[in-house]
Amino acid sequence: MNHDAYDNAYIAGILNSVKTIAMVGASANDVRPSYFVLKYLLAKGFSVFPINPGQAGKEILGRTVYARLADLPEPVDMVDIFRASAAVPGVVDEVLRLDPLPKVVWMQLGVRHDVAAARAEAAGIKVVMNRCPKIEYGKLSGEIGWTGVNSGVLSSKKPLMRPGFQSFGVRQK
Repeated sequence: MNHDAYDNAYIAGILNSVKTIAMVGASANDVRPSYFVLKYLLAKGFSVFPINPGQAGKEILGRTVYARLADLPEPVDMVDIFRASAAVPGVVDEVLRLDPLPKVVWMQLGVRHDVAAARAEAAGIKVVMNRCPKIEYGKLSGEIGWTGVNSGVLSSKKPLMRPGFQSFGVRQK
């Protein structure tokens, strides 16, 4: 797969199918990007499990923090990696030991590792690199346009509503 550009349908398909997310590298520091992405995803109705060995057993935004993926109490649909690119192969090793395997490995902005991505894809896992699910969700739902940002997505369709404060669903095609 070409990881330099993603079709909106590919990203929307992932965001519509995922319900549970493990966030590797979640931070308890409320000014870190992983903190506000975690907060945003929770507000959109996703079940998010923070992964951070230094915070294991504590809580971030009311969610118990786990030291590693193997410690999760239930299977997850997606693993969101908020770590440096050099850490990705180790995270993918952990992912490939999970049973059942998640549907998606998502690497945050600035995070890319083509070899690890190929290993995950060979196991049947979809991969997204150098993207943020918060930004992609906002772009595809039209929500990001509320702030005057050009999302590059034009539509006359009214967004589908989900429950919650200003919570629009990602449109399915």
